[in-house]
Amino acid sequence: MIKHIVFFELVESANGKSKAEHALVIKEELENLVHLIPEILKIEVGINHADAPQSNFDIALYSEFESFDALNVYQEHPAHKRVAAYIGSVKTSRAAVDYEV
Repeated sequence: MIKHIVFFELVESANGKSKAEHALVIKEELENLVHLIPEILKIEVGINHADAPQSNFDIALYSEFESFDALNVYQEHPAHKRVAAYIGSVKTSRAAVDYEV
């Protein structure tokens, strides 16, 4: 099994929406991918809590895939690319780790 973990830091505001509004859109869009991409075994998106250090990343994505091939299908899927483009328009940084268990 492959675990795919990604952290995003978002801009304070963009396109008339606040960081918090963008975070909610990203959470909803990423979690909806489980209904569109069968290779996703599990997906969970967390938004940094208001009481947590503000130096933390804004969003954490945790997902599981059967194999690297399945992860690659997910990453190349048009629905994922659409969400990734949205994230790309409002993120300032990204960190990721993919590991096998």
